[in-house]
Amino acid sequence: MNDALLVAAGVILLTVGAGLVRILYGPREVDRMMAVQLLGTGGIAALLLAASATKVAGVENVALGLALLSSFASVAFVTASAKARERERVDPR
Repeated sequence: MNDALLVAAGVILLTVGAGLVRILYGPREVDRMMAVQLLGTGGIAALLLAASATKVAGVENVALGLALLSSFASVAFVTASAKARERERVDPR
């Protein structure tokens, strides 16, 4: 069972790697932000699967911290993009 969990974590990490390519070459900021969300979610899933398979102490806490950082990143992106849209509306250059 542990081997199956580790294989699933590896598959998720491959998917996250494809998302990392999207972060680097995404055409728009929104595409890049969605790829960052994929990176956070996939990282959390891989960490939790690895924690269940290996019983290493503290991995769940790292996954929880990654979830917290990922949610703050999306809130910061939405706030910054809303402020940028407001500035464009006031001062269209």
